Amino acid sequence: MKVASFNVNSLRARLNIVLDWLRKESPDILCLQETKVPDNEFPQTAFEEMNYHAVSRGEKSYNGVAIISKTPLKDVRGGFDEDESEGTRLITATVNKISVVNTYVPQGVHPLLKQFRYKLDWFQKLYEYFTKNFRPDRALLWMGDFNVAPEPIDVYNPDHLQGSICFHPDEHAALQRLKEWGFVDVFRLHQHGPEQYTFWDYRVKDAVARKKGWRIDHIWASRPLAKKSTKAWIDTTPRLLEKPSDHTFIVAEFEV
Repeated sequence: MKVASFNVNSLRARLNIVLDWLRKESPDILCLQETKVPDNEFPQTAFEEMNYHAVSRGEKSYNGVAIISKTPLKDVRGGFDEDESEGTRLITATVNKISVVNTYVPQGVHPLLKQFRYKLDWFQKLYEYFTKNFRPDRALLWMGDFNVAPEPIDVYNPDHLQGSICFHPDEHAALQRLKEWGFVDVFRLHQHGPEQYTFWDYRVKDAVARKKGWRIDHIWASRPLAKKSTKAWIDTTPRLLEKPSDHTFIVAEFEV
């Protein structure tokens, strides 16, 4: 089983990038974030023509999450249980008896602003969501744009960036708590080297070539599922295309 995650930063603008990547890599599951398209305008037909099933929770111009799968998706829901106010940031489904949770975590803006507190509260809600709905000894995938680089190796200049948004001790603590719930960072299970990033800011000139990136997109798995993982990598090629997303695809494979 091959799975992938990609913050598309507008599915309307980059549908061809997604479809071309599906043709090339043929993943079993693809999680998308920042689709920025309401459900009634989601390009369902484009995926169906490629023999994929798709479910989405989206809104115009902001947020939006979707799960694309070769096999039908069951038990689809958006948001935190009864609270669907975060429905365009979280979508859950079951694929071949594997629970898949796709999140677009709030960015937080700045550690001194109320949006940062909102981000930390969001992580707390997510922890409670996992605790209520899942078990760490079952097959569970958590993918998406977490908007946190977990370790110094995951940013291009950790000394300079320490304490900034997406690389702040409070974010690290919140993410570590979720990890201790029962997750494994599948990418780091297989890749240990530096300068492996999933996001490069548009505002930084030649960011990809200069390796000024962040690894803030992730594929995490419960321990039983992580043990079945065989490889993981980041495909930087789509970030070099014309009018790319500022993120790229992160991929993992499992023997299931």
